[in-house]
Amino acid sequence: MGLLTWIVLGLVAGALAKWLMPGKDGGGWIRTILLGVFGAFLGGYGGARLGLGSVTGFDLRSVGLATAGAFVILIVTRKIFG
Repeated sequence: MGLLTWIVLGLVAGALAKWLMPGKDGGGWIRTILLGVFGAFLGGYGGARLGLGSVTGFDLRSVGLATAGAFVILIVTRKIFG
């Protein structure tokens, strides 16, 4: 996947993670995009390690894995920065 696809997937994953777990978090859209991109990497790596597949393109499985990764990162950052 290209860089632009990772960014778009990250935006979608970050927005979905924020929708599933709303709250006051600083950073705005830039942080949401970064959270989603890191979540896409985390979800792709975790999915590949668990045999669930990987983030290879813009499909439903990839969005799900990326969103799950972004959700985990959102939980961790909320625990750390309270």
